[in-house]
Amino acid sequence: GVQTCALPICGITGTSVVIRAAADGQTLGVVSNNHVVNPSVFKKMPFDAIKDITPISVIGATPFVLVVNPKVQAKNAKELQALLKARPDGYNYGSSGNGTILHLGGAMFMDAAGVEARHVPYKGVGPMLADILGGQIEMGVVSVPSVQGQLRSGALRAIGVMGKARVPSLPDVPTIAEQGFPEVDIAGWFAVIGPAKLPPAEVKRLHDAVVAAFNSPETRDAMAKQDNVINPMTPEASAQFFKTEQERYAKLVKKANIVAD
Repeated sequence: GVQTCALPICGITGTSVVIRAAADGQTLGVVSNNHVVNPSVFKKMPFDAIKDITPISVIGATPFVLVVNPKVQAKNAKELQALLKARPDGYNYGSSGNGTILHLGGAMFMDAAGVEARHVPYKGVGPMLADILGGQIEMGVVSVPSVQGQLRSGALRAIGVMGKARVPSLPDVPTIAEQGFPEVDIAGWFAVIGPAKLPPAEVKRLHDAVVAAFNSPETRDAMAKQDNVINPMTPEASAQFFKTEQERYAKLVKKANIVAD
């Protein structure tokens, strides 16, 4: 079976089932950034995000973009920085909840730009987007696929892509990094994991199967249409990636004083 859930607390619950399962390759989990963010934002965790799992593969990532309501008088990252510096208490950014990766994305931009804005947590992306569109809050970090229609219609304005590379469907939108904030680099990655102590032969079998599935022309085409970047990592590279990401987010969580609900 496969345990998977997108919300942070569901991620903890689902992953708890995976780590308790027999190390026979029959129970796997699909996790995202919050798997390695959660240890920094929750006071207590029922498992160790690194030691209690076996990484099979970090499969790929969904790009994020910083968007604003069109009434905001900024068309790029430097102009947004200037607005926020001029009125530190005048702007709000939303997220899908305290301690979520979208919250960290917003905090990462604020930290890189040396500015402040009030964080407004929502219960999911839908309500947050509705309030950005309605002008109740000014901005937020969201996945590119979730706002393609609004960006095309002009209902939202893209300030910049949050990762290191531009997005094919938004060729004219520069990255935040290339606009003068090189430390901004965040995307919504997803990975397949199993319980700790999976036998090496089983890890290889599962990794090969996952890579074959995601490298199929049909899957690659479907993923590309959603701007997902598929680049499966080896189990060894995935394990190192998990550790590096956990350390990186822990520093940001501490600096921004982020605490989950």
